[in-house]
Amino acid sequence: MNTKIIMKFREKVSLTTITLVLLCSNTVFGQKAEKFDIITFKAPAGWQKEVAKDAIQFGIDDKNGGICMITLFRSVPGSGDSKANFDASWETVVKELVTVSGEPQMQPAADENGWIAESGFAQYESDGKKGLVLLVTISGNSKMVNILILTNTEAFQQDIAAFLESVNLPKIENRKPTGNSPATDTTNNTSTEKLARTNFDEGWVSVAKADWVEVTKGQITVLLHYPKAGTDIAGDPEPRTIDAWNILVAPRYSDLKGFKVVSPTDYQRAYLGAGFLTDNQARRQVFVSLFQKAGTGWIEIITPDKNSFTNNFGFDIDNVMWDSSNAIWEPLIKMSAYNKFAISTSDFDGEWSDRFSSNSFYTNIYTGLDAGMSSYSSSEKFVFSGYKNFSWNLVASNSFQGRTAVGQGKSAGTFKVLNPWQINFSNIEGKPKTFNAYFSYIRGSKVLWMIDAQNPGSGIYTGYGLKNKF
Repeated sequence: MNTKIIMKFREKVSLTTITLVLLCSNTVFGQKAEKFDIITFKAPAGWQKEVAKDAIQFGIDDKNGGICMITLFRSVPGSGDSKANFDASWETVVKELVTVSGEPQMQPAADENGWIAESGFAQYESDGKKGLVLLVTISGNSKMVNILILTNTEAFQQDIAAFLESVNLPKIENRKPTGNSPATDTTNNTSTEKLARTNFDEGWVSVAKADWVEVTKGQITVLLHYPKAGTDIAGDPEPRTIDAWNILVAPRYSDLKGFKVVSPTDYQRAYLGAGFLTDNQARRQVFVSLFQKAGTGWIEIITPDKNSFTNNFGFDIDNVMWDSSNAIWEPLIKMSAYNKFAISTSDFDGEWSDRFSSNSFYTNIYTGLDAGMSSYSSSEKFVFSGYKNFSWNLVASNSFQGRTAVGQGKSAGTFKVLNPWQINFSNIEGKPKTFNAYFSYIRGSKVLWMIDAQNPGSGIYTGYGLKNKF
């Protein structure tokens, strides 16, 4: 598939290191192109081929016990979220076929011709045999195509790479930004809660609403959009930004002019689209920018004109180049911190929990061989009741080389909100504790953030979600 994918993975499988490099290349099999469903490809020469209604499978083995199977599945309906499509396929395609060692190791997504390819791999075991499983999920036009590869040897890596390079899907027409909605405002973004308002010292005022947190100061309005399907699909900067623009911005405006996208090269790219629009509700022209970088979420900035944006945020979008400094984004990144709201006693009733897990893989620095892996997971839960009582429970486990250690802590007592930003617990692990705390909002709910006030450690707050009561 000509998707500009460069995908490398190294895992120990039957004492063999497998390295697959999928590159854009015109050097593929001499076979004629075949078509299955909406997919064209070139079959690997000399492999056995089985054709079924919903899939084509190619298989081969060698005298050393090496095997490889490639299965190309018929396209099925998919969502607008390529990662969600991959996750669903991993559960239904991979896990129903083999037993995998853990979560897939994801590779960078790729976007070409309107299709987005997500890929990941893991070690597997089936009928006592171990190997590597690779899943490629290609999403676009509300469809997805899956390619499943199972192998226990590096002997067929060139055939695998050539097959994947040969896969093609029909081009999806280029996406364009829009801003031509009827001159009516269909948004009903009233405040979600009576207390969901914060006045910050810098002059900004935040109000939590149904689809975003609205942050205002003078003539500047900033919307901190909640996550929404289709707005965070990996891909090249322009189509990625345009997709988000058409979902989050365009429905409330008309008469788009002068639209442009800038996204300087960086390890964690910034995405910024901007243009002149007519506000359908106020019936006046405004300058609108849509920004995202790393974990900020999509931030919409609405200013009376382009100069107002430049004066308030410190740079002119027309002067942003491919090598512009990261520092120019700091004023925009800072806006994401204004999704912050005070706590009160009545906010806590219910069960709030946090779950965490991670895997670490080890390699012998002298031999390069696999030296095992460790897994850590934890679950922490606060249950609040009666506006004064609480219980707390923490369970953590750590596994390494077949051994698992489990630890647990429990406490119960009373709690008290000391001020809008702090809560005190009468007993956490045998002593009173005070936490700095605040709420942030997401669509239809909120997140409780807390950190030990006396021992903040790294300074990173832990987020707790509220369990649905229904």
